[in-house]
Amino acid sequence: MQIAIDSAFDRDLFLLRQQLLRISEKYDVCDETGANILYVERPAHFLRNVGAFLAGMSGATAVFLGLVTIANQTPETSAARGILVVAAAVLGLVTLFGVAIPLSAKRHVTVYRDGSKRDRLLEILQDKKFQPITMTYTVRDFRGQPLARLAKNWLYNIFRKRWYVYAPGPANDPLFVAKEDSVLRSLLRRFLGPVFGLLRTNFIILRPESDDVIGEFKRNFTILDRYVLDMSADPQHLMDRRIALALGVMLDTGERR
Repeated sequence: MQIAIDSAFDRDLFLLRQQLLRISEKYDVCDETGANILYVERPAHFLRNVGAFLAGMSGATAVFLGLVTIANQTPETSAARGILVVAAAVLGLVTLFGVAIPLSAKRHVTVYRDGSKRDRLLEILQDKKFQPITMTYTVRDFRGQPLARLAKNWLYNIFRKRWYVYAPGPANDPLFVAKEDSVLRSLLRRFLGPVFGLLRTNFIILRPESDDVIGEFKRNFTILDRYVLDMSADPQHLMDRRIALALGVMLDTGERR
């Protein structure tokens, strides 16, 4: 039985406008006429995460000073003093992460019908708090059913940013990939920066092992953060528009643009 998709997602063009002067990241999603159709929010959990960092710093400082105090009791020329100082630095860093990460909050993304946040339509859940190389997110519908898994590898960003879309479940089958619009422009951005918006980061969306572009995610040349998700090159709707919008949101907030 095929589940009907909300009419807000039944389109090829989505205009995203990020609200300014907000601690949390918030977006108004509009149709081609500029009318609001969806509202997106990614809470920053600012106070909790600051508290987690301060708790981690306190623990790290206590461990570091404790071991340094012990090191000061040893002869200045002894090897034990050097070992204890190095251990103090390493264990202090381990304590910082060991305390701060469990106390911090995951930064999930939620798509609502509107700003009242009464009607939740889509979720993009951060799978783990600490993901040093590969970050993954699970996209779920309003029933909590998984639609896809999004992933990015930080190492790829050195040369060309890219995000992968996988089917939900253990099969880990790749469905789509989003990458910067060209290798040359991506390298120029690394060395020159955005150049007043002339080299702003845009993405193309493709199927795996294919050069056929089925969608684009572009930043408009404006002072404000405005983006266009255009899936008109995918008339057969090979890509679920709910997944496409989730990917578009993460191409901005997940890249910290």
